[in-house]
Amino acid sequence: MDVGVVVPQGWTREYAGLDPGAAWARTVAVARQAEALGFESIWLFDHFHTVPRPEEEITFESFTALSALATATRRVRLGHLVSCAGYRNPALVAKMISTMDAISGGRMELGLGAGWKADEWRAYGYGFPSLRERQKRLEDGLAIASKMLARPRASHAGAYTAIDDAINVPQPVQRPPVPLIVGGNGRDVTWRLAARYADELNLDNVPVEEIDDAMRVIGDRCREIDRDPSSLRVSVHIWWETLSAADPVALMTAYREAGVSRVMALVRAAAQDDAPLEEFRQQAVLAGATLGSASPVTG
Repeated sequence: MDVGVVVPQGWTREYAGLDPGAAWARTVAVARQAEALGFESIWLFDHFHTVPRPEEEITFESFTALSALATATRRVRLGHLVSCAGYRNPALVAKMISTMDAISGGRMELGLGAGWKADEWRAYGYGFPSLRERQKRLEDGLAIASKMLARPRASHAGAYTAIDDAINVPQPVQRPPVPLIVGGNGRDVTWRLAARYADELNLDNVPVEEIDDAMRVIGDRCREIDRDPSSLRVSVHIWWETLSAADPVALMTAYREAGVSRVMALVRAAAQDDAPLEEFRQQAVLAGATLGSASPVTG
Protein backbone atom coordinates (compact mmCIF):
# COMPACT_ATOMS: atom_id res chain seq x y z
CA MET A 1 0.00 0.00 0.00
CA ASP A 2 1.30 3.43 -0.99
CA VAL A 3 0.95 6.49 1.21
CA GLY A 4 0.44 10.06 0.01
CA VAL A 5 0.57 13.35 1.90
CA VAL A 6 -2.00 16.12 1.51
CA VAL A 7 0.13 19.26 1.66
CA PRO A 8 -1.16 22.12 3.84
CA GLN A 9 -2.79 24.87 1.80
CA GLY A 10 -4.98 26.62 4.38
CA TRP A 11 -8.33 24.94 3.73
CA THR A 12 -8.64 23.64 7.31
CA ARG A 13 -7.49 27.02 8.73
CA GLU A 14 -3.99 25.69 9.38
CA TYR A 15 -2.64 29.00 8.05
CA ALA A 16 -5.07 31.27 9.92
CA GLY A 17 -3.52 34.66 10.55
CA LEU A 18 -0.32 33.83 8.67
CA ASP A 19 1.31 36.00 6.02
CA PRO A 20 0.71 34.52 2.52
CA GLY A 21 4.42 34.44 1.71
CA ALA A 22 5.25 32.56 4.90
CA ALA A 23 2.33 30.19 4.34
CA TRP A 24 3.43 29.39 0.80
CA ALA A 25 7.01 28.83 1.94
CA ARG A 26 5.69 26.29 4.44
CA THR A 27 3.62 24.55 1.75
CA VAL A 28 6.74 24.14 -0.38
CA ALA A 29 8.75 22.96 2.62
CA VAL A 30 6.20 20.27 3.49
CA ALA A 31 6.07 19.06 -0.13
CA ARG A 32 9.85 18.75 -0.20
CA GLN A 33 9.91 17.05 3.18
CA ALA A 34 7.27 14.54 2.05
CA GLU A 35 9.39 13.71 -0.97
CA ALA A 36 12.56 13.42 1.11
CA LEU A 37 10.81 11.08 3.57
CA GLY A 38 9.89 8.69 0.78
CA PHE A 39 6.15 9.27 0.51
CA GLU A 40 4.74 8.21 -2.86
CA SER A 41 2.65 11.28 -3.69
CA ILE A 42 1.52 14.76 -2.64
CA TRP A 43 -1.99 16.16 -2.99
CA LEU A 44 -4.03 19.34 -2.67
CA PHE A 45 -7.74 19.83 -2.05
CA ASP A 46 -9.71 21.71 -4.71
CA HIS A 47 -11.40 24.29 -2.49
CA PHE A 48 -11.64 28.08 -2.47
CA HIS A 49 -12.90 28.81 1.07
CA THR A 50 -12.01 27.50 4.50
CA VAL A 51 -13.97 24.73 6.20
CA PRO A 52 -16.29 24.38 8.10
CA ARG A 53 -17.15 28.08 7.61
CA PRO A 54 -16.02 30.39 4.80
CA GLU A 55 -13.58 32.83 6.40
CA GLU A 56 -11.16 35.44 5.11
CA GLU A 57 -8.17 33.17 5.60
CA ILE A 58 -5.63 31.69 3.19
CA THR A 59 -6.76 28.87 0.91
CA PHE A 60 -4.31 28.38 -1.95
CA GLU A 61 -5.87 27.43 -5.31
CA SER A 62 -4.97 23.89 -6.26
CA PHE A 63 -4.04 23.94 -9.98
CA THR A 64 -1.69 26.91 -9.74
CA ALA A 65 -0.22 25.64 -6.49
CA LEU A 66 0.39 22.13 -7.86
CA SER A 67 2.12 23.61 -10.91
CA ALA A 68 4.51 25.41 -8.59
CA LEU A 69 5.03 22.31 -6.42
CA ALA A 70 5.88 20.33 -9.55
CA THR A 71 8.91 22.55 -10.02
CA ALA A 72 9.85 22.31 -6.33
CA THR A 73 9.94 18.47 -6.31
CA ARG A 74 11.55 15.78 -8.43
CA ARG A 75 10.08 12.35 -7.65
CA VAL A 76 6.67 12.42 -5.93
CA ARG A 77 3.50 12.08 -7.94
CA LEU A 78 1.07 15.01 -7.76
CA GLY A 79 -2.69 15.35 -7.86
CA HIS A 80 -5.94 16.83 -6.60
CA LEU A 81 -8.00 15.14 -3.92
CA VAL A 82 -10.15 15.66 -5.94
CA SER A 83 -10.86 18.51 -8.36
CA CYS A 84 -14.49 19.55 -8.81
CA ALA A 85 -15.68 18.74 -12.33
CA GLY A 86 -18.13 21.65 -12.31
CA TYR A 87 -15.66 24.41 -11.48
CA ARG A 88 -13.78 24.49 -14.80
CA ASN A 89 -14.38 23.68 -18.45
CA PRO A 90 -13.37 19.99 -18.73
CA ALA A 91 -11.42 20.47 -21.97
CA LEU A 92 -9.43 23.26 -20.31
CA VAL A 93 -8.74 20.94 -17.36
CA ALA A 94 -7.35 18.29 -19.72
CA LYS A 95 -5.17 20.94 -21.37
CA MET A 96 -3.90 22.18 -18.00
CA ILE A 97 -3.16 18.67 -16.75
CA SER A 98 -1.23 17.87 -19.93
CA THR A 99 0.86 21.00 -19.46
CA MET A 100 1.39 20.18 -15.78
CA ASP A 101 2.49 16.69 -16.78
CA ALA A 102 5.18 18.23 -18.97
CA ILE A 103 6.20 20.61 -16.17
CA SER A 104 6.48 17.72 -13.70
CA GLY A 105 8.22 15.30 -16.04
CA GLY A 106 5.28 12.88 -16.16
CA ARG A 107 4.14 12.84 -12.51
CA MET A 108 0.56 14.16 -12.66
CA GLU A 109 -2.65 12.33 -11.77
CA LEU A 110 -6.12 13.72 -12.47
CA GLY A 111 -8.68 13.35 -9.71
CA LEU A 112 -12.27 14.35 -10.45
CA GLY A 113 -15.41 14.46 -8.34
CA ALA A 114 -18.92 15.90 -8.54
CA GLY A 115 -18.36 18.57 -5.87
CA TRP A 116 -20.35 19.24 -2.72
CA LYS A 117 -19.34 22.51 -1.00
CA ALA A 118 -22.40 24.65 -1.74
CA ASP A 119 -21.00 27.91 -0.33
CA GLU A 120 -18.10 27.79 -2.80
CA TRP A 121 -20.32 27.02 -5.77
CA ARG A 122 -22.59 29.95 -5.01
CA ALA A 123 -19.89 32.41 -3.98
CA TYR A 124 -17.93 31.88 -7.19
CA GLY A 125 -20.94 32.21 -9.46
CA TYR A 126 -21.64 28.57 -10.33
CA GLY A 127 -25.01 28.38 -8.59
CA PHE A 128 -25.49 24.99 -6.94
CA PRO A 129 -26.91 22.49 -9.43
CA SER A 130 -28.78 19.37 -8.43
CA LEU A 131 -26.77 16.29 -7.55
CA ARG A 132 -27.90 14.73 -10.82
CA GLU A 133 -26.50 17.65 -12.84
CA ARG A 134 -23.24 17.62 -10.90
CA GLN A 135 -22.90 13.91 -11.58
CA LYS A 136 -23.56 14.42 -15.30
CA ARG A 137 -20.91 17.15 -15.38
CA LEU A 138 -18.53 14.70 -13.75
CA GLU A 139 -19.34 12.18 -16.47
CA ASP A 140 -18.65 14.80 -19.15
CA GLY A 141 -15.35 15.65 -17.50
CA LEU A 142 -14.24 12.04 -17.35
CA ALA A 143 -15.22 11.29 -20.94
CA ILE A 144 -13.47 14.38 -22.28
CA ALA A 145 -10.34 13.86 -20.20
CA SER A 146 -10.06 10.22 -21.21
CA LYS A 147 -10.11 11.23 -24.88
CA MET A 148 -7.96 14.38 -24.75
CA LEU A 149 -5.24 12.83 -22.58
CA ALA A 150 -4.94 9.85 -24.93
CA ARG A 151 -4.68 11.51 -28.35
CA PRO A 152 -3.89 14.92 -29.89
CA ARG A 153 -7.40 15.58 -31.29
CA ALA A 154 -10.71 14.72 -29.69
CA SER A 155 -14.43 15.37 -30.05
CA HIS A 156 -17.23 14.59 -27.63
CA ALA A 157 -20.89 15.51 -27.19
CA GLY A 158 -21.82 15.33 -23.51
CA ALA A 159 -24.87 16.30 -21.49
CA TYR A 160 -23.45 19.74 -20.61
CA THR A 161 -20.17 20.06 -22.52
CA ALA A 162 -19.21 19.33 -26.12
CA ILE A 163 -15.80 19.58 -27.77
CA ASP A 164 -15.22 19.63 -31.50
CA ASP A 165 -11.85 18.47 -32.79
CA ALA A 166 -10.07 19.93 -29.76
CA ILE A 167 -6.30 19.84 -30.15
CA ASN A 168 -4.39 18.91 -27.01
CA VAL A 169 -0.68 19.34 -27.66
CA PRO A 170 1.53 18.75 -25.80
CA GLN A 171 0.13 15.39 -24.95
CA PRO A 172 0.97 14.09 -21.46
CA VAL A 173 4.56 12.94 -21.03
CA GLN A 174 3.61 9.69 -19.31
CA ARG A 175 2.32 6.70 -21.24
CA PRO A 176 -0.11 5.15 -20.52
CA PRO A 177 -1.75 8.57 -20.12
CA VAL A 178 -2.24 10.49 -16.88
CA PRO A 179 -4.14 8.21 -14.46
CA LEU A 180 -7.77 9.17 -13.92
CA ILE A 181 -9.08 9.05 -10.35
CA VAL A 182 -12.76 9.31 -9.47
CA GLY A 183 -13.44 10.54 -5.96
CA GLY A 184 -16.64 9.83 -4.05
CA ASN A 185 -18.70 7.41 -2.02
CA GLY A 186 -21.79 7.17 -4.24
CA ARG A 187 -22.34 3.50 -4.93
CA ASP A 188 -24.89 3.85 -7.71
CA VAL A 189 -23.53 6.63 -9.95
CA THR A 190 -20.00 7.55 -8.85
CA TRP A 191 -18.72 4.01 -8.56
CA ARG A 192 -20.20 3.10 -11.93
CA LEU A 193 -18.42 6.08 -13.48
CA ALA A 194 -15.20 4.94 -11.83
CA ALA A 195 -15.64 1.45 -13.25
CA ARG A 196 -16.20 2.90 -16.72
CA TYR A 197 -13.52 5.58 -16.85
CA ALA A 198 -11.06 5.49 -13.96
CA ASP A 199 -7.77 3.90 -13.09
CA GLU A 200 -8.50 4.47 -9.41
CA LEU A 201 -11.51 5.05 -7.15
CA ASN A 202 -10.78 7.25 -4.14
CA LEU A 203 -13.11 6.70 -1.19
CA ASP A 204 -13.59 9.64 1.15
CA ASN A 205 -12.90 8.53 4.73
CA VAL A 206 -14.89 5.32 4.42
CA PRO A 207 -14.44 3.49 7.76
CA VAL A 208 -12.25 0.41 7.76
CA GLU A 209 -15.14 -1.79 8.88
CA GLU A 210 -17.06 -0.84 5.71
CA ILE A 211 -14.24 -1.51 3.25
CA ASP A 212 -14.98 -5.21 2.66
CA ASP A 213 -18.56 -4.44 1.64
CA ALA A 214 -17.40 -1.48 -0.47
CA MET A 215 -14.91 -3.71 -2.28
CA ARG A 216 -17.69 -6.18 -3.03
CA VAL A 217 -19.91 -3.48 -4.55
CA ILE A 218 -17.01 -1.94 -6.49
CA GLY A 219 -16.28 -5.38 -7.91
CA ASP A 220 -19.91 -5.69 -8.94
CA ARG A 221 -19.77 -2.30 -10.71
CA CYS A 222 -16.76 -3.48 -12.69
CA ARG A 223 -18.32 -6.81 -13.58
CA GLU A 224 -21.44 -5.01 -14.88
CA ILE A 225 -19.30 -3.77 -17.79
CA ASP A 226 -17.07 -6.87 -18.01
CA ARG A 227 -14.11 -5.10 -16.41
CA ASP A 228 -11.66 -7.02 -14.25
CA PRO A 229 -12.14 -5.56 -10.73
CA SER A 230 -8.43 -5.95 -10.03
CA SER A 231 -7.73 -3.32 -12.72
CA LEU A 232 -9.43 -0.58 -10.66
CA ARG A 233 -7.29 0.56 -7.76
CA VAL A 234 -9.10 1.59 -4.59
CA SER A 235 -7.62 4.29 -2.35
CA VAL A 236 -8.87 6.08 0.76
CA HIS A 237 -8.58 9.71 1.79
CA ILE A 238 -8.26 9.60 5.58
CA TRP A 239 -9.58 12.82 7.10
CA TRP A 240 -7.08 14.56 9.35
CA GLU A 241 -9.60 14.44 12.21
CA THR A 242 -9.89 10.66 11.82
CA LEU A 243 -6.12 10.25 11.71
CA SER A 244 -5.70 12.39 14.83
CA ALA A 245 -8.31 10.46 16.80
CA ALA A 246 -7.13 6.97 15.82
CA ASP A 247 -4.08 4.77 16.27
CA PRO A 248 -2.53 5.59 12.87
CA VAL A 249 -0.54 2.35 12.72
CA ALA A 250 -3.59 0.18 13.39
CA LEU A 251 -5.73 2.23 11.01
CA MET A 252 -3.32 2.07 8.08
CA THR A 253 -2.62 -1.61 8.74
CA ALA A 254 -6.33 -2.37 8.57
CA TYR A 255 -6.74 -0.50 5.28
CA ARG A 256 -3.76 -2.33 3.81
CA GLU A 257 -5.06 -5.73 4.91
CA ALA A 258 -8.48 -4.88 3.44
CA GLY A 259 -6.92 -4.46 -0.02
CA VAL A 260 -6.68 -0.66 -0.22
CA SER A 261 -3.95 0.32 -2.70
CA ARG A 262 -3.17 3.78 -1.36
CA VAL A 263 -4.09 6.09 1.50
CA MET A 264 -3.70 9.86 1.56
CA ALA A 265 -3.94 12.11 4.59
CA LEU A 266 -3.36 15.68 5.67
CA VAL A 267 -0.98 15.73 8.62
CA ARG A 268 -2.33 19.06 9.75
CA ALA A 269 0.34 19.75 12.36
CA ALA A 270 2.97 19.64 9.60
CA ALA A 271 1.92 23.22 8.83
CA GLN A 272 3.84 24.25 11.96
CA ASP A 273 6.94 22.04 12.13
CA ASP A 274 8.71 19.01 10.65
CA ALA A 275 8.27 16.47 13.44
CA PRO A 276 4.65 15.39 12.71
CA LEU A 277 5.44 14.29 9.15
CA GLU A 278 8.50 12.39 10.35
CA GLU A 279 6.29 10.63 12.89
CA PHE A 280 3.71 9.85 10.18
CA ARG A 281 6.43 8.19 8.12
CA GLN A 282 7.39 5.98 11.05
CA GLN A 283 3.73 5.03 11.57
CA ALA A 284 3.32 4.18 7.88
CA VAL A 285 6.40 1.97 7.95
CA LEU A 286 5.10 0.14 11.04
CA ALA A 287 1.79 -0.37 9.19
CA GLY A 288 3.61 -2.19 6.40
CA ALA A 289 3.12 0.56 3.82
CA THR A 290 5.44 1.04 0.86
CA LEU A 291 7.73 4.06 1.18
CA GLY A 292 10.92 5.06 -0.53
CA SER A 293 14.17 5.61 1.30
CA ALA A 294 14.45 8.79 3.33
CA SER A 295 16.92 11.36 2.02
CA PRO A 296 17.97 14.89 2.95
CA VAL A 297 15.60 17.70 2.03
CA THR A 298 17.02 19.64 -0.91
CA GLY A 299 16.17 23.15 -1.99
